[in-house]
Amino acid sequence: MTILVLGGAGYIGSHTVYELIDKGEDVVVIDNLLTGYKEAVHPKARFYKGDIRDREFLDSVFEKEKIDSVIHFAASSLVGESMEKPLKYYDNNLCGTKILLDAMVAHGIDKIVFSSTAATYGEPERIPILETDKTEPTNTYGETKLSMEKMFKWVGKAHGIRYVSLRYFNACGAHKSGEIGEAHNPETHLLSIILQVPNGQRDAVSIYGDDYDTKDGTCVRDYIHVTDLATAHILAVRYLEFGNESNIFNLGNGVGFTVKEVIECARKVTGHPIPAKISPRRAGDPARLIASSEKAKNILGWRPEYTDMEAIISSAWKWHKSHPQGFKTCK
Repeated sequence: MTILVLGGAGYIGSHTVYELIDKGEDVVVIDNLLTGYKEAVHPKARFYKGDIRDREFLDSVFEKEKIDSVIHFAASSLVGESMEKPLKYYDNNLCGTKILLDAMVAHGIDKIVFSSTAATYGEPERIPILETDKTEPTNTYGETKLSMEKMFKWVGKAHGIRYVSLRYFNACGAHKSGEIGEAHNPETHLLSIILQVPNGQRDAVSIYGDDYDTKDGTCVRDYIHVTDLATAHILAVRYLEFGNESNIFNLGNGVGFTVKEVIECARKVTGHPIPAKISPRRAGDPARLIASSEKAKNILGWRPEYTDMEAIISSAWKWHKSHPQGFKTCK
């Protein structure tokens, strides 16, 4: 069996490839390297550089490789940028997925696991969020991901493609080997930004808004280790392989931490004071996002290994401390 990982040179994609290969799977990676890194791709994976919006390129890969299942990470994913450049997100996320599905239908590939997001819910009605709760995104990124989910649904009805959509929250941490981790330029994820301070790459961390309706006024998020996310994607592939119906699952630890709490924990792990300053709110940021992952646990058999924030930050710090510039060709 061969699994195709789209965006497999990116942060979560590369960790998923490592876990797949550790389990003896045959893996093909497609990535355009706009935000991913060739150095992050496992040496045992077969790598093709290209864009999913290029139908001719996709056809060439599908003709050369016998793909059984697809894991789809290839998308633009910055909330702030999505509000400033919405058409970029519709082009890359929606148009790219449309062309991908065209190619999958043409080549008879009928299983896909989709990297979705908690941003599909928008400002939640209740905490923890359930998969059945209403979806009203507050930013373009979440809107495009929700539209991608609906595209899978209707294409599935017409052409028999089965999908699993995984809606997850704040990915963080790094591979236990320390060989791969998070590397974005510019960095946008909170934990990596925080760790740039003790790494001497910035003087302080910005807290975007301290007037939210939370216990300390800062946003609350559900942080999930990247390896736990990778494991869930593999379990979702197995779920589809066993012939199960299309489904949607939340992934999270079920525990929320405020921005200030994460910073304080990072101070403990690194031994650095990590100065913080208050900045204006960012457009489209909900006050709190915490998942109920009971469905994923009951149906997929998923059990997060990293449930302690200190352990999550420690794994990230191991990577960032030894790779302050990310990968060798960090863009």
